[in-house]
Amino acid sequence: MSAAALSEGAALRTRSLVKRFGGLTATDEVSLTLERGARHALIGPNGAGKTTLVNLLAGVLEPSAGSIELDGRDITRLSVHQRVRRGLVRTFQITQLFPALTPLASLALAVSVQRGASAGAWRPLGQDDAVATECERLLERFQMLDVMRQPVASLAYGKRRLLEIALALACAPRVLLLDEPVAGVPAGERHEILAAVDALPAEVSILLIEHDMDLVFSFARRVTVLVNGAVFAEGDAAAIAADARVKAVYLGEDDHAVAALG
Repeated sequence: MSAAALSEGAALRTRSLVKRFGGLTATDEVSLTLERGARHALIGPNGAGKTTLVNLLAGVLEPSAGSIELDGRDITRLSVHQRVRRGLVRTFQITQLFPALTPLASLALAVSVQRGASAGAWRPLGQDDAVATECERLLERFQMLDVMRQPVASLAYGKRRLLEIALALACAPRVLLLDEPVAGVPAGERHEILAAVDALPAEVSILLIEHDMDLVFSFARRVTVLVNGAVFAEGDAAAIAADARVKAVYLGEDDHAVAALG
């Protein structure tokens, strides 16, 4: 696809996407458009179907009906791996970090594989200047130079979440499904995550799936609200924050979420 074609239209689009588990409809005719360069959030109360929808986008689940397009091409039946190779990356896909590896080695592996090297070619790191340079760039971007040689198992949880995002960027995504980046992160470590999310490359189209409304409304320009597997509301962040119907569906959630909606 030409650069001109890629500069127009949607980065990611679903058309009437449905997922049924027996008699339960978990995803109900969802049509979603992620524009190029988007900062788009997907929110909804517990049980709204967010995880199922993201699993469909990432290729973990196959839809019962409907289609998914990446850069205008149908990817509905492609595997997770094939989607990653085409530029659709989900942070949750790589949360199973290798605890014995260091951040440097983890990134070297990801960068090498992205560049087409075999699975073992990352080991002689110093022999590939391009890989080393890209690793250093990512470590610096995510403020991990000081821990780059420590085993992942020894890192604070916030640093592990930063590494997950860095690994996602090492896959050279065009579309990034950013799956609850601050989930489980202690309050004292959240500022690094928020800063990293805010500084993600402008050319990467991002769908943020998040319960933290402070993060959602500081990050997103557009918001989709999912309820009972269907699109309940969609619009710019200010309109969604002021929508009385959206506030109502959150009344069963925690008070902080409702307060963040305005």
